[in-house]
Amino acid sequence: MNINTEIRHTTKAGSNIFLELGFPPEEAKRLQAESKQQINDTQLFKEQLMAELALWMEENHLKQAEAAEILIVPRPRVSDVVNKKTSKFTIDALVGMLSRIGRPVTLSVS
Repeated sequence: MNINTEIRHTTKAGSNIFLELGFPPEEAKRLQAESKQQINDTQLFKEQLMAELALWMEENHLKQAEAAEILIVPRPRVSDVVNKKTSKFTIDALVGMLSRIGRPVTLSVS
């Protein structure tokens, strides 16, 4: 079986994908703004979770290798947390790490 992987269309960086998908201009603008807000909110949340992990390491005077053993992750993953590389983590992964160190995450919607 052959799978056709030919690229038929690309969206230029900064373009509005919703407009290219055929949404009316006003709706495309609204959808793009909502999408950017969700991405920013997610990144901020990940940064907060990472800050908690970095604080725990600092409070306990842990080196990255020691933290990695406790968190049950490879050492480079701890480095990614410390350097706030949010794109490398899901919220679930960060919540799981916090849970392993006894800092469960509580989410409140207001």
